[in-house]
Amino acid sequence: MSKPRLVVTRRLPPQVEAELAEHFDLMVNAEDKVLSRDAILTRLAAHRADALLITLTEPLDDAFFAALPDHVRVICTYSVGTNHIDIDAARAKGVALAFTPEAVTEATADVALLLLLAACRRAHEFQATLRQGRWGAWNAWENLGWDPGGQVLGLVGMGRIGQAVARRARAFGMDIHYFQRNRLNPALEQGATFHTSLQSLFRASRFVSLHTPTTPQTKGFINAESLSWLPPGAIFINTARGDQVDDDALITALGNGRLAAAGLDVFAGEPHFDRRYLDLPNAYLLPHIGTSTEQTRLRMGRDAAANLCAFFDNRSMPWAL
Repeated sequence: MSKPRLVVTRRLPPQVEAELAEHFDLMVNAEDKVLSRDAILTRLAAHRADALLITLTEPLDDAFFAALPDHVRVICTYSVGTNHIDIDAARAKGVALAFTPEAVTEATADVALLLLLAACRRAHEFQATLRQGRWGAWNAWENLGWDPGGQVLGLVGMGRIGQAVARRARAFGMDIHYFQRNRLNPALEQGATFHTSLQSLFRASRFVSLHTPTTPQTKGFINAESLSWLPPGAIFINTARGDQVDDDALITALGNGRLAAAGLDVFAGEPHFDRRYLDLPNAYLLPHIGTSTEQTRLRMGRDAAANLCAFFDNRSMPWAL
């Protein structure tokens, strides 16, 4: 039997592409340029593809699904995020969807802790001091950071990544609190304190870390009002999605000292971002590297392959949307 035909929109690790080629007739994007909606549709038609594998760089809106050829039956995204896909439009079209959520958990949690610890110890500021030749004589009262131990870490969202962050933070002696729509069972809480509102969580937390998907309810919900609920000198971490944060409000809070620091791996409109962050010594910035490890990217590809193989074997996809 002939293999199902698969269009892949971006280059993936060679091991992943080799594994996909064992199961599918591939059309890859050799130049690895971000493809427009029309370019993706053209490739799907030319290859008469049965399936599409995308990444976060390819937004699929209602117009895309309206024009999608009927022979495309399943789409998998090489990501945990799904806000780049119009899921309702896909379902109306009858297209099956899948994603790769489990693969990203540990690496993203590591980056959240990296940012938290960098902010605590003011790593960016002090590295700049060293590199610029401004390291002076020792004294006991300048250049002080903050201990995470004994402090409350408020997790907004306690799913896979939030729980992984909690495991790491407990090793530093942090007290875990969290807010989400539904309370976890005690086995998953591991002693964490549940809050029924974002305001309650923020008022209790010296540190806050976001682990929520972008929805109409979370888009822009970190704003001047919600930041005002944090105690003075709080530290804010975001490894979720940049569009959940009002940049004006966060930059103001960092600039006037209302917040001690922020650690950001994600930004609205990335790879473009509000360049005012670069002028803030208490802003710790990374270019969305949450999943950027060799092992994670390989597993993401293998999970995507598992989804697609299951679909064409008439089995349930492990990570269906």
